Amino acid sequence: QLQLVESGGGLVQPGGSLTLSCAASGSFFANHAVGWFRQAPGKAREGVSAITSAIASSGEITNYVDSVKGRFTISRDTARNAVYLQMNSLRSDDTAIYYCAAGLNGPSLRPGSYHYWGQGTQVTVSS
Repeated sequence: QLQLVESGGGLVQPGGSLTLSCAASGSFFANHAVGWFRQAPGKAREGVSAITSAIASSGEITNYVDSVKGRFTISRDTARNAVYLQMNSLRSDDTAIYYCAAGLNGPSLRPGSYHYWGQGTQVTVSS
């Protein structure tokens, strides 16, 4: 069983940066791929980025939705049981609740690939 807690959201101006953190407690977090998702009001949940498990035979592989490529970077710190999402050059359409999720099939951007979810952190990009 894994518990995930997101942090780092907030209000930022367009062009600004934020780093989201996903802290895990429980067993075998390193065995799980981790994804970041977001959901804006009235829209479906969207996969933003994902990273393979720390023990993947392929090595570390990351995945990004086209709209954030070159602006967002996902990383994991196995020693700290955490995954981060560095977000640069933020735009108003990045405004959403951001969720992290863990699962055994990665680095998928499909919500159905993940079993464990955090409660989310609000990111608002506005001047």
